[in-house]
Amino acid sequence: MRILIIAVALMATAVTAPRAENPAPYPGTETVRIDKPFAQYVKDLEAAIEANDMGIVARACADCGAQKIGVTIPGNRVFMIFKPPYAVRMLKASVAAGIEAPLRLYVTEEEDGAARLTYRLPSAVFAPYEVAELDTMADELDSIVTRIVADSRE
Repeated sequence: MRILIIAVALMATAVTAPRAENPAPYPGTETVRIDKPFAQYVKDLEAAIEANDMGIVARACADCGAQKIGVTIPGNRVFMIFKPPYAVRMLKASVAAGIEAPLRLYVTEEEDGAARLTYRLPSAVFAPYEVAELDTMADELDSIVTRIVADSRE
């Protein structure tokens, strides 16, 4: 009888619905729907990054890669941003925190063609290191990232 109960319990767990995706698994993750077409928003975000004196260290384009293999997916970009003075400060405070740079701004295309922006606040990115100098720098970066987001939406 005990084996039957265990077997029924195992089968019950095997047929439960899969868990839904958690779109913001990390603290400090912000997601904003942008009322602009994806392509226009990508240009506006680039301009806002430059206007706020941050550098675009790299860009990743998943839809570009998909096109190269003959697959079409909605627009998908990651902008990696940082600035040398912040890199120096970060590394002086914590070499281990170097894995967190550059900061990422993730733009995806919604079904209706509008853009959606997802990013993590720098204060949340650097908080786990528990270094006061990083916290100070991250607060400054929070202000910059917040301005970039606001400017890109105008």
